[in-house]
Amino acid sequence: MQKLTALILTLVLSGCAFPGVYKINVQQGNIVTDEELTKLNEGMPRSQVQALLGSPLMLNPIDESREYYVYTFQRRGGDIEEQRIIVHYNNDRYSHYEAQLLEETPAY
Repeated sequence: MQKLTALILTLVLSGCAFPGVYKINVQQGNIVTDEELTKLNEGMPRSQVQALLGSPLMLNPIDESREYYVYTFQRRGGDIEEQRIIVHYNNDRYSHYEAQLLEETPAY
């Protein structure tokens, strides 16, 4: 009886790692496209930039001259793909951005 219980417990607990178990796609953060970035104009107020790109994922409380837009995507438990955009401001006005974009935004 103990061997049967141990076998059943082993099968139940290993079910989470059993091959063929469905894994979902996981996406987090801001989806920002190249098209949206081209609409940014130097001197735009921060509120207008946020209306275009959405709320930034991270704010730096020490240096308010930057906002961080990060998007990560993991396809069915595989490698995590990451897109990073740093928007720079000068006196609360948009000055430029640095971007490390994905070739393709695999949303949904």
